[in-house]
Amino acid sequence: MPSFSHFLHTFISSKNLFIDAALLTLKLTVVSILIGILFGLFFALLKISRIKVLEYISNAYVFLVRGTPLIVQIFILYFGFSGIFLIPDFWAAALALAFHNGAYIAEIFRGTIQSIDKGQMEAARSLGMTRILAMRRIILPQAFKRALPPLGNQFIIGLKDSSLAAFISMNELFNVSTTLGSNNFDEMTYLLIVAVYYLVLVAVLTMLVSMFEKRLAVSDR
Repeated sequence: MPSFSHFLHTFISSKNLFIDAALLTLKLTVVSILIGILFGLFFALLKISRIKVLEYISNAYVFLVRGTPLIVQIFILYFGFSGIFLIPDFWAAALALAFHNGAYIAEIFRGTIQSIDKGQMEAARSLGMTRILAMRRIILPQAFKRALPPLGNQFIIGLKDSSLAAFISMNELFNVSTTLGSNNFDEMTYLLIVAVYYLVLVAVLTMLVSMFEKRLAVSDR
């Protein structure tokens, strides 16, 4: 284990590289989660639709994502599609993370949508609303509020999963720490440093999600 003075000196001297990597990690996480929300909402709506074929498609997507490792999905997207067209490492990682997170977000949305009292849909239809309009104006806003806590957890999971982008040579936090550690023959110090950065990012995200939840709770009163 490195001494505290050595850890502190290394932490300060490498801060510029790690801050740049942390910003890239945040960008990757935000982009992948936003796209993942679109994936998740789309497949959640397919799953609760009355058309069996669409439900089977959604079930197959969720089963495929849950049954294969995220690193395999990243490699397939990055190396598999490169034979057809060149895809930058950022977008390969972002789309793979979005594809992966989307399956879990789909289950979150499915659960929150189905938790809304069915009487609300029936009341909206009795007022002349179409099923789509009632879903958009009445059901989905309530479902989004109920989905916020598990979506916040998925955001944090997505942040930590972004470390797998290091395996396609993307200079996010984990890749920077392993590169500096091997170059300086001091892997443990840099792994401890990157752990601190991840802890700070997770703490900030947790605080932001908590603030957002409280604001939504106040608006409901």
